[in-house]
Amino acid sequence: MIKQFRGILKIAFKLLVNDKSKFIALLVGITFAVFLMIMMMSMFSGMLARSAAPVFNIGAKIWVMDPAVNNATSSIPMPDYVLSNAKSINGVKYAVPIYFGNALVKLKSGAYQAVNVVGLDDATLFGRPELIAGKIEDIYAENAFFVVKDSEFRKLESPSIGAQFEINDHRGVIVGVAKVASSGLFGVPTLYTTRHRAITYIPTTRFTTSFVLIEPKRESDIPFIQKQIKKLGYQALTKAEFVEKISDFYTYQTGMGMNVLMMTAISFIVGLSISGQTFYTFILENLERFGALKAIGAKSHELISMILFQASFTALLGYGLGVGLASGLMMLARLRLPSYASQVTYTNLTFAFVMVLIIAGVSSYIGVRKVLQIQPFDIFRG
Repeated sequence: MIKQFRGILKIAFKLLVNDKSKFIALLVGITFAVFLMIMMMSMFSGMLARSAAPVFNIGAKIWVMDPAVNNATSSIPMPDYVLSNAKSINGVKYAVPIYFGNALVKLKSGAYQAVNVVGLDDATLFGRPELIAGKIEDIYAENAFFVVKDSEFRKLESPSIGAQFEINDHRGVIVGVAKVASSGLFGVPTLYTTRHRAITYIPTTRFTTSFVLIEPKRESDIPFIQKQIKKLGYQALTKAEFVEKISDFYTYQTGMGMNVLMMTAISFIVGLSISGQTFYTFILENLERFGALKAIGAKSHELISMILFQASFTALLGYGLGVGLASGLMMLARLRLPSYASQVTYTNLTFAFVMVLIIAGVSSYIGVRKVLQIQPFDIFRG
């Protein structure tokens, strides 16, 4: 029985690959569809990851913010009593303020460049980046700033230690070069300094605390801390919850999510239409062969197995080629374009695989219907 089944699949394979033009057309259609789906979803995943870059880079377990805040770069300053109350909550190990702001700096060449400025708590420097040049204590020097060496580093003319710039008529000096876990989304360089210096150099509102960062004593204390912060009229989110909130904002409240969804749907429709039409043409051209097999005793379920094998083999091969092509292109883009935001995730791969299975299922259904209608007498009479 197994031997007979292998023989049927072998015949199916030969029928498929012998018609090289149809086989290649099927592969190209599915590969192109998978390629587009993976590229679009991976770029979206990369953009979402970079949108939460400040959360990953700072690394705080709990972020206290105004409930209206929907991303890390658009904070709503809070009054100082929020920090004082946070420190007094049972289960809080420590709580520190942090400042996020934007500024325009004048470089040595005379060019102007927008920057993100992160003001760390003066006493603890909690959330400080890892230095690759310079000393951490130098941040307390006059006019001192750390610069992040990421994909946007060159926009500041690739400064080294000692480089100077002007920020709102104040002199700034680079005293350290740092690295972070993730670059930002909008292509803006990042500078770190103390919170006091940041709010002194950059025009601010009456309140200057962008977020309050809390370190709980135990993980079990987090729900209680969140309830106490809520009583103040503010929101306390864990790192994962804040990342999810940012992702939801960019997915549902901006055009990013809808644009990616539309492009992914178009990719799926293109792949489905090409593979379905090509597979149907392939079946039509091989009706005589399927009819001959049926005349010599091939059962309906064996013919169905042949169709399913042909569609599945082509779909899986196209899936592998599409993923490989997309991954290779993304690697090449990263080498050439450091700011390119894209990442392949298991979710993306799984979603594309399910879409390919649907394409294979529809193509198989089209072929099976036609093959089951074959009458051997009509084949031989023709």
